[in-house]
Amino acid sequence: MLRAKLSTVAPLLLACSLLAGCSTTAEDASANWSPNRLLSEAKGELDAGSYDKAIPLLERLEGRAAGTPLAQQAQLEKAYAHYRAGERVEAIATLDRFLRLHPASPAADYALYLKGLVNFNDQLGIFSALARQDLSERDQQAAKESFEAFRELSARFPESRYAADARSRMTYIVNSLAAYEVHVARYYYSRGAYVAAINRAQAALAEYKEVPALEEALFILHRSYEALGMQQLAADARRVLETNYPQSEFLSRGFKRQQDAWWRFW
Repeated sequence: MLRAKLSTVAPLLLACSLLAGCSTTAEDASANWSPNRLLSEAKGELDAGSYDKAIPLLERLEGRAAGTPLAQQAQLEKAYAHYRAGERVEAIATLDRFLRLHPASPAADYALYLKGLVNFNDQLGIFSALARQDLSERDQQAAKESFEAFRELSARFPESRYAADARSRMTYIVNSLAAYEVHVARYYYSRGAYVAAINRAQAALAEYKEVPALEEALFILHRSYEALGMQQLAADARRVLETNYPQSEFLSRGFKRQQDAWWRFW
């Protein structure tokens, strides 16, 4: 009886060992690949949109080629893969590590550009598009971090191939941040919280210069002071609005209807 049981178990153990061997072989398929082949295979996965497959190959390449320009390239390719996979935190962490370890790298401008881009596009996700949500209506932390990356790129590498686009995005971000302050001021005004509306409108006027949102900020000031019965301050705000925006439609039509978002995709 015992011999019969052993004869039944033995084939099962053999099958399990074979399966385990196959699994190990599959996991170690790239163990003997050269760094160049690792890079080639990883790029193939990137081109195919298989970012989850590209990332471990790039991690292996980074370890295999440590201390060489190829390892730096692997880090940047991995950051890009995380970015395209929608893994913002991982992408930023990889780029921060790259910039910390290789501050003088010829690719530092690209690393800063990609860091700015990761945070910039975080504000323009598909759900925002579907909801027709204005960028100025969302949390602005990512936009501020994006601005800082683009600012550093423009300051350190003014002749970089990425500098012109970075500066354009900086302009957009500044407009967005100012619009965010005005959006909050408008919200407070619509709720009858006139003092809070005044504070946010004044914050926008103090912090930002020559951006489109300031026209509405002045109008909110005018209307909020008026609602509080502070006629002199209301008149002052109106005079500044008329001086700086003589053709302003706010004075003739009031608040504009929020139909289509003013932002555009990049």
